[in-house]
Amino acid sequence: MSEIHEIALRYGMNPHQKEAKLFADGKPLPLTVVNGDPGFINLLDALNAFQLVRELRQATGLPAAASFKHVSPAGAAVYSPLSPELAKAYFVDGTELSPLATAYARARGADRMSSFGDAAALSDVVDASTATLLKREVSDLIVAPGYTPEALDILKQKKGGKYLILQIDPEYVPDPIETRTLFGMKLQQERNSAVPDASVFDIANVVTANKDISESAKRDMLVALITLKYTQSNSICYTLDGQTIGIGAGQQSRIHCTRLAGDKADRWYLRQHPAALNMKFREGLARAEQNNAIDLWLEDEVTPIEQAAWESCFEVVPARLTREEKREWLNGLKGVSYGSDAFLPFRDNLDRASRSGVQYVIQAGKSLRDEEVVQAANDYNMVMVYSGVRLFHH
Repeated sequence: MSEIHEIALRYGMNPHQKEAKLFADGKPLPLTVVNGDPGFINLLDALNAFQLVRELRQATGLPAAASFKHVSPAGAAVYSPLSPELAKAYFVDGTELSPLATAYARARGADRMSSFGDAAALSDVVDASTATLLKREVSDLIVAPGYTPEALDILKQKKGGKYLILQIDPEYVPDPIETRTLFGMKLQQERNSAVPDASVFDIANVVTANKDISESAKRDMLVALITLKYTQSNSICYTLDGQTIGIGAGQQSRIHCTRLAGDKADRWYLRQHPAALNMKFREGLARAEQNNAIDLWLEDEVTPIEQAAWESCFEVVPARLTREEKREWLNGLKGVSYGSDAFLPFRDNLDRASRSGVQYVIQAGKSLRDEEVVQAANDYNMVMVYSGVRLFHH
């Protein structure tokens, strides 16, 4: 990678904010613009997202991917084979995917509505399979440690040749002290270099009566913690099968994060209902519009105008699921891991999480109501682990 000391940006946080650039006080940058013209938010997404996938790779040894929007992940995942139902729900059925492409399909599929126009981050050199998958999605940029020549040719065809392609040095180590300018004043701190790993599952950290943690659950809890490390706080993350299935970010109340993430996890699972997988959309309806139609199908109440617009999306209008039918289907969601970026202050978080199949919990611990929260976990026969580390990110 050639030595670059400064990258000019289109504009800052908003188009009227000029004089925007990326630099490192005279030091060479680890980032190269391969194609396209970056903006300020593009780089906020790219740099946060790449840190996430790099640490997932380090922690699990598996190819990792993230789909970022507005400086928080819409989804993150490591490689795990897709079931036929998930492949169909993710619009990749009948497609041969490499492990890296599968990780991105999972990250993108976690919350396809939020991933519209995402920043895609990959832990490994991007291959043609991953590039082909990305080419057909609405995405603003990609960041990765490298690209095969075939993958670059494919990606350079996106957005009329303007798709933003960033390459970053995976061995780059930033200075241990970081600074930020806010309202003309500088804040300084030690960089958050803590990367959760398997040591967190030491038996001394398991505080519930149930202490049985499967290897897949350990992987899922690591995915949750590392995702939370790069999610705007407060934050809660539900994970299953190596991927996020619901993320609640940036809420002032932790229970609201839990509800938001739990509702997303429920919708993720409901999208695998046979009625959703077998919908007959009208010819020519774009995937983004199909996603919107499925999402509206899950609403309990819609206006007559919404209903008419929704019905126009289909060749055959599907029946809506009743609340009882939804609950019956959601009862099949099991083995979910739940992570919190800080301690859980009240048991209400686990009461809500229990309705979305949560069996494993990882949180910082050491709140005033630890006894109450542990009791809640025991009430649901959950396994709860104290990570001992707060992972706020702002």
